[in-house]
Amino acid sequence: MTRQPGLFRRGLLAALTAPALAKAQSPAPAWPSRPVRIVVAWTPGGGVDVPVRLLLPKMQEVLGQPVVVENRGGASGSIGAAAVAQAAPDGYTVLADAAAHASNPSLMHSLPFDYATAFAPVTQISVLPHLLVVRPDHPARSLADLIAMAKARPGELTYASSGIAAGPHLASALLLRQAGVTATHVPYRGSAAAMADVLAGNVGFTFSTIPQASPLVREGRLRALAVSTAARLPALPDVPTVAEQGFPGFELNEWVALWVPAGTPSPIIARLHEAAAAALAEPAVRARYAEIGIIPVGSSPAELGAFEAQQRTRLTELIRAENIRLE
Repeated sequence: MTRQPGLFRRGLLAALTAPALAKAQSPAPAWPSRPVRIVVAWTPGGGVDVPVRLLLPKMQEVLGQPVVVENRGGASGSIGAAAVAQAAPDGYTVLADAAAHASNPSLMHSLPFDYATAFAPVTQISVLPHLLVVRPDHPARSLADLIAMAKARPGELTYASSGIAAGPHLASALLLRQAGVTATHVPYRGSAAAMADVLAGNVGFTFSTIPQASPLVREGRLRALAVSTAARLPALPDVPTVAEQGFPGFELNEWVALWVPAGTPSPIIARLHEAAAAALAEPAVRARYAEIGIIPVGSSPAELGAFEAQQRTRLTELIRAENIRLE
């Protein structure tokens, strides 16, 4: 039997393309089909780790898979960030990071990744306000008193922070810059050591996150002069903001957010956002956040992207103006 050339070619083409068509038409595997790993770029039990862990039960319920935390702390969050930047963009590796995500690009110039392009935003989880505190026997009874002392004694006042370019350092630097005064920065390796020296009277003042500072204020071991948020906090209604004490627009807080590697499909990002938002809406989570002093956010991926860009610009300007460098 003689084969028709046209029929043979069409049959051969169909045989070659059938597997590809079948693959293209087959449904994509459901996501997630295995555990999701959140890489917290900071140590266990800290201001990034705690807000994330409180979300896990509800996120697991929404996603239908275990959600596990892996702490990869060190180098101001850049070690954990590097691990996620190199991960597959499949939604199974998520980064939990803090405000250093926006300041590190101005401080670290030899990183193997670019913060601005290596990640896709998922959601901002929370804000951790800072309290400006002094000892109860400190001569400054208000922020105005503290600024007046700094003006009268240029460079003599001292302030503590949990490290160079950490949130408390940047908040203090911004305040001093806006006030047009100077003070001496005393950096420590961690917030516990910084607070210990403030309590001992070895350092004059510090900005500290609410979870650490507010219990000491309630016990009378510290006096709160101001809070770093734009509005007063319901948990500390008698503590005025920095902004309302002569520094309009002042706001510099610690914050926590989630990212995934760049290139992660948008439906997966949407699912992660949905899971985190559902967790942040849980009454038990919100109650625990309020108890600790954490403000829940739950922004959209687009909102986090815009916020991150704004923060990076703002912190870059501050770091350059103050010539802040990692030592």
